Amino acid sequence: MDSPNTQNFINHNPNKLGDGYLKFKLNQSTSAVLPIRHTQEVMIVPVESIASMPNMPACVLGLMNWRSRIIWVIDLPNMLNLESINYRSLQYNLIIIHIKSVPLGLVVPEIKGIIRLISDTIQSPHSHISHSLLPYISGLIWQDKEILLVLDAQAIIQSKILRNIC
Repeated sequence: MDSPNTQNFINHNPNKLGDGYLKFKLNQSTSAVLPIRHTQEVMIVPVESIASMPNMPACVLGLMNWRSRIIWVIDLPNMLNLESINYRSLQYNLIIIHIKSVPLGLVVPEIKGIIRLISDTIQSPHSHISHSLLPYISGLIWQDKEILLVLDAQAIIQSKILRNIC
């Protein structure tokens, strides 16, 4: 299947740069973005800096100290029912999101960087995405022959899985 012309979806007009998004991989074949306005920080942390907690859902890696606050850290691909993080790794790629004074650490396999997208070009995800992902996705966008999932940070924090911990 041919992808749409990417010039329709990526802003090349220097006068209107679009909104900033953090781009990252969820697994080998799936890339996603989160709006920068919800992203506090991106860092690499050693595995041992996250204290595992008993009786938590499989996607909850544990707690960690971040800027003198204790925050929950989750395996985002696992939460989205995708292939999970490699637990033999010595360090994690961590994205700290912050919604209404609630911070949450999201572990992902790879951080790709910051991109700018025009929000008007984000398409509805309903016809392309599995039903289990739909609650966490606000849209899709084509970029360089790949589909980027536009994740909804608020939906992630308010997930049923995390409701009792965040």
